[in-house]
Amino acid sequence: LQISGYLNLLANTIDNFTHGLAVAASFLVSRKVGFLTTMAILLHEIPHEVGDFAILLRAGFDRWSAAKMQLSTALGGILGACFAICSQSPKGAGETVAWILPFTSGGFLYIALVNVVPDLLEEKNPWNSLQQVLLLC
Repeated sequence: LQISGYLNLLANTIDNFTHGLAVAASFLVSRKVGFLTTMAILLHEIPHEVGDFAILLRAGFDRWSAAKMQLSTALGGILGACFAICSQSPKGAGETVAWILPFTSGGFLYIALVNVVPDLLEEKNPWNSLQQVLLLC
C-alpha cells in the first residue's frame, strides 16, 4: 500500500474532526443553524468521500478495506463534535462558539482558496479571472 493512501486517511480524519466541531458548535447556536451547517457539510462531503475512496483504491487498498478505512475516518467527526460539546464554558455556549465557528470557517476558506487561487494565477484571460473572483466573493 502506498503512503499516499495513509496520508489521505489522516487528512480526512482531521477534516472530519473540524466538520464535527462545526456541526456541534452550530447546534449550540440554534437548531436551524445546526441543520443548515449539517446540510452544507453533507453536500461537501459526498463528492469528497467518493474522491477519497478513489484515492485509496489507487493507493492499493481493495474496495472493502477502502470502505472500512473511509468509514473509520468518520470517527474524527464524532470526536470533533464531542470535543466541541465538552469544551463548553461554564458561562455558556457563546464562548465555545466564539472560537470554534471562526476556526472551522477559516479552515474551509483556506482549503477553498488553496484550491482556487493557483488556477486563477495561471488563467490567461483576465475576464475569466475576474468572473471567478466575483463568484468566489
